[in-house]
Amino acid sequence: MNVPLNYLLVLSGVLFTIGILGVLVRRNAIVIFMSIELMLNSANLALIAFARSFAPAAEALRGHVLVFFVIAVAAAEVAIGLALIVVIFRTKQSIDVDQVSSLKG
Repeated sequence: MNVPLNYLLVLSGVLFTIGILGVLVRRNAIVIFMSIELMLNSANLALIAFARSFAPAAEALRGHVLVFFVIAVAAAEVAIGLALIVVIFRTKQSIDVDQVSSLKG
């Protein structure tokens, strides 16, 4: 079943917008990281949609490989980000971004 490119791009745009709103509106660090992940996944969806619709089958694999690299970078970002959140929570007893605006010792 072929989904039209317009539908995939609209879905990708909606997901990216939800991610932007999550980063701008929320003050919880974990929700901000989840919103960043949502934005990365919407970019992956757009990359796959473009690779599938505009490139021949042999060259579409390049888009898929690029998506795997983005997923690997996102996984590393989550691991480092969650480690930072745990360290900040241990020292400040809060993960609210407004309360942890300065990292003074």
